[in-house]
Amino acid sequence: MILGVIPARFASTRFPGKPLVEIGGRSMIQRVYEQALKSERLNKVVVATDDERIFEHVRAFGGEVSMTRPEHPSGTDRCAEISKAFPEAEWVVNIQGDEPFIQPQQIDLLIDTLLAPGSPGIATLAKKIESVEALDNPNIVKTVLSSTGEALYFSRFAIPYMRGVPAEQRLERHDFYKHIGLYGFHKTILQQITALAPATLEKAESLEQLRWLENGYRIAVRITDMETIGIDTPEDLEKLAL
Repeated sequence: MILGVIPARFASTRFPGKPLVEIGGRSMIQRVYEQALKSERLNKVVVATDDERIFEHVRAFGGEVSMTRPEHPSGTDRCAEISKAFPEAEWVVNIQGDEPFIQPQQIDLLIDTLLAPGSPGIATLAKKIESVEALDNPNIVKTVLSSTGEALYFSRFAIPYMRGVPAEQRLERHDFYKHIGLYGFHKTILQQITALAPATLEKAESLEQLRWLENGYRIAVRITDMETIGIDTPEDLEKLAL
């Protein structure tokens, strides 16, 4: 069984109440949930929250939702708690609650990567960066990959640094990739990584996936051509023409 979990908390530092904001007549969390239901590979989709307002809202539009402990430091920890409630789920997909335009084909691509022979048990997606604005936006996480398609590092900074190359020519001289907020895990690895203490690199960049890399876990990365629009701040919401 493959379980899709959408972590959603109300108390976002940069955008409080983000899951309930309306986008084109539907809340952000409803949009994410409905997109996830379109996946051909997921067997079940559950919203995981610690907030009664989100819980009641998801129930009102007919979604499946579970309450989780409020002290979880990340969405991955929330997924790990939900995973224990579904022991029959061998694989767990963490679908970020602030990606209202995630495509079901991306979820299916992630699952194909996760289940591929030789998979390290963690998978995610990336997309080629097309603009200097995105390259220099710290809210857009960048990644660099090995020749075998695994993550070497993630950063809010534009990596790699192009020594001697003018800023406006970087995209002409190298392919940069943004990380898409979608993870897949084998259930055993999910429980292992959420038991790890926060690591130095994670604290520096405020990126939990660096904890996994620093502790020796491997992350398979598949490139997608499909664009996504993450909503991190109220300003991101204002840019949408919906």
